[in-house]
Amino acid sequence: MAFLFDTDAISELLRPRPAAAYIEWLMRISREEQYTSAVVIGELYKGAYRSNARERHLDNIENRILSAVTVLPFDTEVAKVFGIIRAQLEETGSILPDADIQIAATAVFHDLELVTGNLSHFSRIAGLKLNTILADSR
Repeated sequence: MAFLFDTDAISELLRPRPAAAYIEWLMRISREEQYTSAVVIGELYKGAYRSNARERHLDNIENRILSAVTVLPFDTEVAKVFGIIRAQLEETGSILPDADIQIAATAVFHDLELVTGNLSHFSRIAGLKLNTILADSR
């Protein structure tokens, strides 16, 4: 099984004291099984540019994160899955931020398990495989 890490899952790694069980689990996952979305990277950059510790956050993104995971694009094929998921959510009256749906669409399209601590959002998406290690570790 391979995994797509959302913004919450990557941000956890940058905390002064990340969840120990999460770190232990992550150390058992091969580099080839670790992915994220370009949308996640965009959210991380947004956070860095809004932070008082901008340079430290930019350094973390560029020298720790980008070298540790494969970044998958948000392309036209993933955009189609986004459209399907968004339409399904709207039909049920469920609203999620577009970025979350884009991240989920990337995981669904590439058949990856999404690692997140934000289960309340992502559990609403049909067909999305969720990994609960981060939520369980907190």
